[in-house]
Amino acid sequence: MGTSSPGRFRVRPALAVVSLMALAWSCPGPTRAAAPAPPIALHPENPHYFLWRGKPTVLITSGEHYGAVLNLDFEYRRYLDTLAADRLNLTRTFTGGAYVEPAGAFNIARNTLAPGAGRFIAPWARSGKPGGAQGGPKFDLARWNPEYFRRFKDFVGWAGRRGVVVEVNLFCPFYGEEQWKLSPFHPSNNVNGLGARVARTNVYTLDRHGGLLPSQERMVRKFVEELRGFDNIYYEICNEPYFGGVTLEWQHHIADVIRDAQRSHPNPKLISQNIANGAATITAPHPAVSVFNFHYATPPAAVAMNYSLNKVIGDNETGFRGTNDAPYRMEGWDFIIAGGGLYNNLDYSFVAGHEDGTFAYPARQPGGGNPALRRQLRTLTDFIHGFDFIRMKPDPSVIRGVLPAGLGARALVQPGRAYAVYLRHGVPARNPSKSARQKRAGAPGKAAADTLEALQIELPEGAYRVQWIHPLTGNTDRSETITHRGGIRRLSCPPFSEDMALAIRRIGR
Repeated sequence: MGTSSPGRFRVRPALAVVSLMALAWSCPGPTRAAAPAPPIALHPENPHYFLWRGKPTVLITSGEHYGAVLNLDFEYRRYLDTLAADRLNLTRTFTGGAYVEPAGAFNIARNTLAPGAGRFIAPWARSGKPGGAQGGPKFDLARWNPEYFRRFKDFVGWAGRRGVVVEVNLFCPFYGEEQWKLSPFHPSNNVNGLGARVARTNVYTLDRHGGLLPSQERMVRKFVEELRGFDNIYYEICNEPYFGGVTLEWQHHIADVIRDAQRSHPNPKLISQNIANGAATITAPHPAVSVFNFHYATPPAAVAMNYSLNKVIGDNETGFRGTNDAPYRMEGWDFIIAGGGLYNNLDYSFVAGHEDGTFAYPARQPGGGNPALRRQLRTLTDFIHGFDFIRMKPDPSVIRGVLPAGLGARALVQPGRAYAVYLRHGVPARNPSKSARQKRAGAPGKAAADTLEALQIELPEGAYRVQWIHPLTGNTDRSETITHRGGIRRLSCPPFSEDMALAIRRIGR
């Protein structure tokens, strides 16, 4: 501002008193701070699904490889904007407190979990002592890194503004010595004398951890406190604990620590546990765990095997089925219509410099992901949220036959009111030729034997709106109103070669 001549803004004393009184009357008195919004929770009427911001919610996404925060080269706001534009509502991120990957791990090109030299940021402060992995100073496990938590909270806050839930994955096992040597827990990377003579397979135990357990507990409590005001997070204890010697007792202990750290919070965050690759029956679940996640959960047997737990069953990592879109689209549709409440495709098109998900990865990549696949998953998001799915449950018994036989068929049902049906052929080849992709996408000239001719479904008496929706394009291929006397109804189906969705809703009472 410029300077003023003396007395230019002088006010007479009497007028000043009146002005101050008016100001006092115009200013509101002290108000109570608004209570934080309730965080994402299990839906009270159907805990197989979520309740978030007052709405029943299924979490569906195609997200980056978990390095959005710990990799300083990754512009996460652009990434989250991309998810929001595709109407996807979940991302999964690793904290970096224990785990980071070397370049080239698992043949992943431009891996976000493998930051460049000097670009790894962790919750722990760097010491002044040189000699840490990747050329940086060693970590001090007794001090926090304020810059890291500012970045993490900005990430979560921006995600919340864009309608995205964040799965905060606290720990990850060390698959090999190359990951263990990069960890802040490795004795060569910290100045605290912790982790000495500890095998990588003993880091996540209650009795052979070499003094690391108190640091793990402190880190958990730090995250719980730093993120207490956000409504768009839940905590996953450990990624893939069935590798690298992680014990179940340690996992349950960490769940106890999370629960205890939230004891004074009016709205505690949900806790997730990663159970297995594929499927497994959960026995003796920890009472504080509300989300049970599986990886590569196709076919979605894990849902039926654990449905009686009345908790969310999720499929939160895909991959190793080639780079074609169809296997991951079909896995998502199959899992959600089977009754799952969460699906996360691991999308390798998100890398530093391509945070809009346009990176053209090589054919050797262990999974897929691209804008086209995200549009296909948006169709799934719109489809399931178009139903009152809180009133529905998986019931394939309503499907009494398909022609030709051998097609996969699932149904999510509110008897007499709504039916969400998913039909699919076998999973395509890993990386088919262009002509094969065109044929399966419905190009002219495909063989009639590749398509469904009819579906037989049992419906009560009533009038129904029937819509056939193509998961690949999102188009409604056919829509009609039927009047049914009750019993088995035969419905003719539009031609398709990979998969098809069917929505049936009662009209009127």
